Formats: sequence, C-alpha cells, structure tokens
Amino acid sequence: MADGPRSGELRDGGPQDGELRDGEFPDGELADGDGSYGRPYDLAGIGIGPFNLSLAALADGVPGLRTVFFDRRPHFSWHPGLLIEGATLQVPFLADLVSLADPSNRWSFLSFLRAQERLFPFYFAERFHIERAEYDAYCRWVSEGLAAGGQADGGAAPDGGGLHFGHQVDAVRWNPELELFELDFTQLDPFTGEAVALGRRCARNVSLGIGTAPYVPEPLRPLADTPTVPVIHSADYLDHRERLLAAGHITVIGSGQSGAEVFLDLLRRRPFGREGLHWLTRSGAFAPMEYSKLGLEHFTPDYTRYFHALPERVRDALVARQGQLHKAIDHGTLAAIHDELYHRTCQGGWPDAVLTPGVSVRTAGRIGRTQVELHLEHAEQDERTRLRTDAVVLATGYRERAHDGLLAALDPYVRRDAARRPCVDERYRMVLDPGVTGAVYVQNAERHTHGVGAPDLGLAAHRSAVILNSLTGTEAYALPRRTAFTTFGLRVERPGGQGAAGGPAEAGRDADGAHGADGRRDTGAAPGAAPASGRGANGQPDGAGVRESGGRTVPLIREP
Repeated sequence: MADGPRSGELRDGGPQDGELRDGEFPDGELADGDGSYGRPYDLAGIGIGPFNLSLAALADGVPGLRTVFFDRRPHFSWHPGLLIEGATLQVPFLADLVSLADPSNRWSFLSFLRAQERLFPFYFAERFHIERAEYDAYCRWVSEGLAAGGQADGGAAPDGGGLHFGHQVDAVRWNPELELFELDFTQLDPFTGEAVALGRRCARNVSLGIGTAPYVPEPLRPLADTPTVPVIHSADYLDHRERLLAAGHITVIGSGQSGAEVFLDLLRRRPFGREGLHWLTRSGAFAPMEYSKLGLEHFTPDYTRYFHALPERVRDALVARQGQLHKAIDHGTLAAIHDELYHRTCQGGWPDAVLTPGVSVRTAGRIGRTQVELHLEHAEQDERTRLRTDAVVLATGYRERAHDGLLAALDPYVRRDAARRPCVDERYRMVLDPGVTGAVYVQNAERHTHGVGAPDLGLAAHRSAVILNSLTGTEAYALPRRTAFTTFGLRVERPGGQGAAGGPAEAGRDADGAHGADGRRDTGAAPGAAPASGRGANGQPDGAGVRESGGRTVPLIREP
C-alpha cells in the first residue's frame, strides 16, 4: 500500500513553495491549488475506519453520488497492536463492509479473495471466522481501490473525491447562506506527519466516524508514559511485546477479549515454570461472551429499532446491564487459555500464573525505576493488598472519541439529551436545529440511542445502507423488513387505535426500515434525482422522547 495520497491527492491551498496558507473559496466552491473549482459533495466522511469505509464502499455503487472521506493517518490501519497471530474476528466473515446489505457488491470479502486468487483455498479451509490480520488486509484492499477512485487500474478519483489519507479535518461549520457544511483540513506529510497545506471542502451532509480511543484508568494514567517501566494499553501490545517478554513479571488488567488474547499470547511465549504472570479483573469472573443464536439477535436491526424507541432512562439502564453481550471473552479463547495452563501442569507442578477476578486497582506508583506497585482491593472479601510487577498491560477498553472540539461550531445547533449527549434519530442523524438542512450522521457514537450493536462490525453494512437511503431519499439498497425470530417488546395500542411494537418492521415503514423522528417519511428525492439534504428530521426531538411524550406505551423489556 502507498504511504500517502498519490493520484487522488488533494491540493487545496497548497502553495508550490511549501509555505502554509489558506486558499480562497468563493461562493462555497472548492478552491484547488491549480485554480480550478469543483462542486460541493453530497457527503463528506471524517475518519476512515471500518464503518466509514463501509459507507464509502456502498456509496461507490450509488450512481451520481459524490462523496469524499478524510483520515489523518497515512493509510488504513485497523488495531495494528492487536493483530496477534491466530487471533480471529468475533463475527463471521459475512460481517464484512458490504455483504449484509449487498452480497454481490464488488467490495465484499469474497471479491477480495477472488481478486487474490484465494477463493478456492478459503472454500476448502472452511473458516467462518477469519483472522484479524486477514480482515485488516481486506479493508486495506478496499481502501486502496476506493482511494484510486474505485478503479482497479489505479486511475485518479473524479473531482478529487474518494478516500484521502493524510488529511486531518480540523473543524466543521454550517454555512447557512450556502446551506452547506464547510470542512477545514490540514494535509499532512505521509512520512513526517508535518503540515504541508491547508484546505477546505464543502458538503451537503457529513458522516462522523472518528472511532474510539484507548481508555486508561485514572490510577494508572501517571504511569502510562513512564519510559522506564512498561505500562501500556493493549491497543499497543505488539509494538511492545518484546520489551514485555523481557520483564520478569507481567500483570494484565482487564477481562475482555483483548485482555484474554494478550494473556494467552504472553503465556504461550513464557518458559515453563517461569511464566511470571498475573491476570486481574474488576469483573466477578473471567466470563464467556453471550454467543447463543437467539442471544445474538440483540445485534440485529430489529433490536436496534426496539432499543431506540425506549425512553432514555431505560436505554441507559439496559446498556449498563448488557456487558456480557459485548465485553466478555470468546469461548474458544477461554478454552485455549485453560488448555495451555493444563498442558503446563503435565511438566510437573503448576504454572506461575495467577488469575484473580473481583479485584480493582485503587492506586499505583513506581518503585524505583524498574517496578510498579499496584494497590489492589477485593470487594467481596473487603481486603486490600499490594502487588509489585515489572510491566503492566492495560486491557481496559475504549471510549468514544470526543468530537466536541471538531464540531464546536455546530454546538449551538445540536439537540442534547438529559446527560448532554447528542440526540440521534433512527437514521443515525444527529438531531439539529431546523435551520440546518444538511445532516450529520454518526457511526459508532450512538450506543446511548441505538444500543450495544453500535460498535459491532455485523451491523456496519446495514447502518451504511440506512444512511445512504436516508441521504438520497431513495431505496438505494433494499433492506429486510425482519431480521430476528425474537419479537422485542409487546404490540400495544396507541391513542386512536394505532398499534406500536418493538419487533419487526411494520407496514408503512420507510425503505430504509425506519420512521423519521416525527413518525413520518422524510421528503425524499425521486429516483435518479439529486440527494436529499436531510430536511424533515432535524429540529424534531429525540425519537424516544417523541414516543414517550406522545403517549405511546413503552414496550416491555425482557432481558435474556
């Protein structure tokens, strides 16, 4: 893969002498370094992770739709620090960027295998869950193709569209006179990361897909950047693995999938009898993830619709109780850990590995220049102790990246819930002031409104299709009316004799399988017309609030 933009490189405001200065953008047009101007885009994406890459891949199949996507990194890279040898996705290969919305799409995983002449070997391998490294390679194949304008021969992207790595979006504004979003960006040198040019793009709609950031617990934050003692987040594990293996004693904190995979990898690489490993978690057990077939129906559009219709307080309570759906450990990984531990007992004695649930880290500090001391507390025992260790791996999860700075200019337009989070309607649009005719779509920043499936790869293609159907006002992608055998919630009667249910889509739902925030279909463009600007949803209250204040009976909640 190329290290930076090539034939599709943007040249906004980029002087030939390398001096940084802003270009001029008259009448909302797009000023390029060569003095030419282009039209505003229908959609501009910020961030190119799997979710916006899915949106870009499906948008590639919509005739006449002009899109552009930006990412500050020099190329696509998906969790490089956790591409541990043999580690697999927790979702089947069908949960690629496009297949669950368009199985025949040119950017499917099977198309990737065919392009590499690996389709028959994959067929005989009989693998339903592919390795993470292979998924990363697949996404890089898609990103390279789209960055070249979707041309297999590497042709230039039309009108400067496509995917642009090495471009950091600094601010997003709404221009009420032009009825367009303005995106200011800095073009970065692909090798040094230094700014080389400034630019601007204008778009009718924006998709925010900036992803999540590693979370470091407060007691350990002062130690995370210590150069002498390795205290690293699991997101950077592979970058530091050799340094960790050189330590006499290693402590892994956290019992999600990442923590389990890191512990297993370290265990396999440590000598018999001298493992020197502690694995600690605040959770009450090293618990398996819910993976029953009916349990997995929580990751369907049916459940997403049901969840979105619930009151805010109920949604928040549900998310807090559903950790086993997305925070626990794959059964196979737990079995592999037990097998490795058991195998080591065959050598005589027990391995030097301690696995302790129910433990939280109260405080932590350095001991000299070579050790860390963790102050631990066991809630059930009401006991405290100290643990000295030579290295710490924090498998403590991720948090949504803050977008307040990026969207600071939009803050006056954003409608928020009781917890000051942006309200998001059923079609993944931030609920904005009625004066904003464009839409800001969010990807993996809507767990509070759409449930545990927000970060799940299996719902990526469906969400992208919903966004494209909403954006174009047409049925760009036909979506299923029903996706689960489970009926979530009860059918109840609303005033006037109309029924409401939290299960399968009912008659009268839009082509994208969702009502607008006010329960009516948005005014959409006719097939083949220009994409809709997002009118009709913005300015409405949050979908759940409409339902609650409008007198609808809340569906009955039944936890699995």
